[in-house]
Amino acid sequence: MDIALPAGPVWIAADLHLGPDTPATIEAFLAFLEAAPEDAASLLLPGDIFDAWIGDDVIHIAPEWLAGVLSGLQHAAARLPIWIGRGNRDFLISEKLAAATGTHLLPDSARLQTQAGPVLLSHGDEYCLDDIAYQQFRTMVRNPQWQAQFLSKSIPERLAMAQEARAGSIQANSQKSMEIMDVNQDAIEAAFRSTGLSIMVHGHTHRPARHAIEVDGRHCERWVLPDWDCDHADPIRGGWLAIEEDGLVFYDLEQPEKP
Repeated sequence: MDIALPAGPVWIAADLHLGPDTPATIEAFLAFLEAAPEDAASLLLPGDIFDAWIGDDVIHIAPEWLAGVLSGLQHAAARLPIWIGRGNRDFLISEKLAAATGTHLLPDSARLQTQAGPVLLSHGDEYCLDDIAYQQFRTMVRNPQWQAQFLSKSIPERLAMAQEARAGSIQANSQKSMEIMDVNQDAIEAAFRSTGLSIMVHGHTHRPARHAIEVDGRHCERWVLPDWDCDHADPIRGGWLAIEEDGLVFYDLEQPEKP
């Protein structure tokens, strides 16, 4: 899907993992939302905005932390266009949340038209093909029938299931190698070939970097977004990628000036 963005800088951030136990990260994100309209023409959040999302109906009974995040999104979206996407933690985000916050819903994979040229954007988990157990889980929870069955349960039931799944994921990931949980190189090259693009941006792996690769003799770049953690990490982590007229550049939460 092509997304034509307004002329000007594009800011992209992912993997914030906001929740009731991340007050400092929420504070940093709200400050980020307040600052974005001053320097960016558009803002994209491709997945894992929330550490868990059990359905858009929670916005009607939002606890204080969530109400603050939704209000921040709504306020920022009145000043610049914002796109929100689904990640592996918040795959149940739908158009209802976008409508409630005045944002737009991203497809799983988007072709961005930017002043630096076309850019392929996604959350990134679809490229982690070596993690077979996760891909099986991803297929299951993206199934409309599974989602309908899950959403038919009460909010307390869904919360309990999400907590159980999260605990199981932590346990399973502790036994996996970092290589298995990273992207599969063949999948990355296939994406470059099928789209014909030469710049890719994704999150999910929590390994911020710029990777230069050759695909069929063509120079390509894969930019990986950082995750955010201002509550449990020392030093804190977080930042965003800006697509500007002269190229792409990372900005860090602790050093937000241009490097």
